[in-house]
Amino acid sequence: MTAVRRAAVAGTFYPDDRSELGALVDRLLDGATPADTGSDTIVSGPPVALIVPHAGYTYSGPVAASAYVHLRPWKQAISRVVVVGPAHRSPVHGLALSSARAFDTPLGRIPLDLVANDVLGRRAGVDLDDRAHSLEHSIEVHLPFLQRVLGDHWSLVPVIAGAAHATDVADALEAVWGADGTLVVVSTDLSHYHDLPTARRMDADAAATIIAEQWEALDDEHACGVVPVRGALELARRHHNSVTLLDLRNSADTAGPAASVVGYGSFLVR
Repeated sequence: MTAVRRAAVAGTFYPDDRSELGALVDRLLDGATPADTGSDTIVSGPPVALIVPHAGYTYSGPVAASAYVHLRPWKQAISRVVVVGPAHRSPVHGLALSSARAFDTPLGRIPLDLVANDVLGRRAGVDLDDRAHSLEHSIEVHLPFLQRVLGDHWSLVPVIAGAAHATDVADALEAVWGADGTLVVVSTDLSHYHDLPTARRMDADAAATIIAEQWEALDDEHACGVVPVRGALELARRHHNSVTLLDLRNSADTAGPAASVVGYGSFLVR
């Protein structure tokens, strides 16, 4: 890959105009109401991780904003974001890192954390794979939200998770989970292309399973990002983190028809 990974889905998943994109993300964030995650939220510090959907902003943008609005009090506390998404474009075995020095969006350039990238690259099952990153949207769609919430004083570690066991994913990400100044963003949508009643039932079941950290009960019918979700839930177990549901909707709730919907959920890990 060249030194900068260019935006691949600007103009399709979200606007490619800088002003339009910034205004849209701000509008979504301003329209999101932070969920009650407990009376000690401010005292306990920023979240360890978020689980957030990755569809086009028309469809999952409001649900994503329901998670990202929780970062607003912690703008100065977060200096590194590890975004872990599933592979849609290219097959991946294990975890795939990028050799780029920065990722671009219409809102500007985000530097990669080369030190953290190197640390992860030394873990078993982790490789460089620029082909996997070049057209992948599961990481890219989160970046404008992070740029608007955190400003420009943070660095990115993009990770694509392919075929891997939950414990292998957790072992690889152990070095960054809960590290000072570090947020992990896990990218996933929920059920795909069922009728509305079926989708709501499946997504409610998936949400309950995620909250209970029972990753063994999740499969790719519940979540397209099941590999990174499973790994994150294994880490949450190891570190005695709690998982809170922030928002649960689907494409029929936001912008799409009811005959065939995609489910979206946002969760906070603390």
